[in-house]
Amino acid sequence: MSRKFKKERFDDVAVVDITAKGKGVVKSESGKVIFVDGVVPGDHVNVETYKKRRGYFEANLLKIVKPSEDRVTPPCEHFGVCGGCKWQNLDYGAQLRYKQKEILHNLTHLSGMELPEIEPIKSVASPYFYRNKMEYSFSNQRWLTSEEIDNKEESLEKKGLGFHKAGMWDKVVDIQKCHLQKEPANDIRNGIREYAIKNDLEFFNPRAQEGFLRTLMIRNSSIGEFMVLIQFFKEDKTKRVALLNYLKENFEISSLLYCINSKANDTLYDQEIELFDGRDYIMEKMEDLEFKVNAKSFFQTNSDQAFELYKITREFADLKGDEVVYDLYTGTGTIAQFVAKKTKKVVGVESIPEAIEAAKENAQENKIDNAFFEVGDMKEVFNDDFINRHGKADVVITDPPRNGMHPDVVKQLIGLGARKIVYVSCNNATQARDLNLMSHAYKMTRCRAVDMFPQTQHVENIVLLEKI
Repeated sequence: MSRKFKKERFDDVAVVDITAKGKGVVKSESGKVIFVDGVVPGDHVNVETYKKRRGYFEANLLKIVKPSEDRVTPPCEHFGVCGGCKWQNLDYGAQLRYKQKEILHNLTHLSGMELPEIEPIKSVASPYFYRNKMEYSFSNQRWLTSEEIDNKEESLEKKGLGFHKAGMWDKVVDIQKCHLQKEPANDIRNGIREYAIKNDLEFFNPRAQEGFLRTLMIRNSSIGEFMVLIQFFKEDKTKRVALLNYLKENFEISSLLYCINSKANDTLYDQEIELFDGRDYIMEKMEDLEFKVNAKSFFQTNSDQAFELYKITREFADLKGDEVVYDLYTGTGTIAQFVAKKTKKVVGVESIPEAIEAAKENAQENKIDNAFFEVGDMKEVFNDDFINRHGKADVVITDPPRNGMHPDVVKQLIGLGARKIVYVSCNNATQARDLNLMSHAYKMTRCRAVDMFPQTQHVENIVLLEKI
């Protein structure tokens, strides 16, 4: 029988740091490390522990005794409930400082490389309404506030459309206004909810695996085009067509799509996406390049900052026009096409077949004839045969997923011996781990972060490696 955890209260303690997951860090006089949600560095708080973890405790915030100078009032009414935007209560300048601090810590302690002067993080022009893709879930049992539960006399509408409550896979927080995507995204989502409730459409129940309306995806581009995709759990043609016609008649939507998905999970990548109205893609534009973005396309979720990220990547590569370039984890080939004019040849590799098809189509539309794309698992396709077919790369650009590069890919990179490697990462801890494996063969000569995700702890980091 396990021992019951004994809660402990700490009064007027200072928040000294913030974790990579956005929790505030408190240290008691006795040396206990305590993680707390809803606080920012510089706050003085009263807290009560509720759980012991390995090396630290978790605590609930009881009171803010003295607020930090970096504390700001979150503009979103859903802050602290929906689980997203955990840093809305932290001044944007302070957000940048703590992101830079995390990068410096990981590179210093994990990379095994001597660091160059770290260049200033590239901030955003606008820290809100920057995302170009949002996904929402329907629920017939939305999350209720304590006030709603206590108010037993009022008839409650239990249907909701929004984000999953943090830590609750089966509860959805009904969102009225999200500060992450440009309008008319909020109007579209709220319009769908109101129409569905008025017309008594079934919202999904994830526990029972039943219902009609399952998920909603809204995408938009920097040139103002919108895509809306509704995922239905089952087909009801009359109700489906009526809802989609409502959207067609009331909103300017370039791509109106739907999907019937009755499997256990709501992922789209193995599903047939059906076109109801408009095109099956929206257009994104950067410089003189245009990209078709479909429902399954991977595209950086902040279009404006993606443009800045690609410009810095191209600057770090410093291409002269006669180089062979590999673009590993190319996605839909955006970086490859962005640098193509400055290369002799660029070769992109990606594991998702649809992404490579989109890359080839976009390259053709952009009249780029020196970009080539291959599909396959990176650790399998990036081998000696690949190098023999395409020629040895002078420069490699790599932008892997959050878990970084497979050791076999790193080993092949070292064996390739390219003059430069530009490593773009959304997880600087795994980036630093990979750099450590290359530290005997390469030195880091430049490093700059790009803030793609304001109000969150996430940040992209770019390093330039040069052959020793």
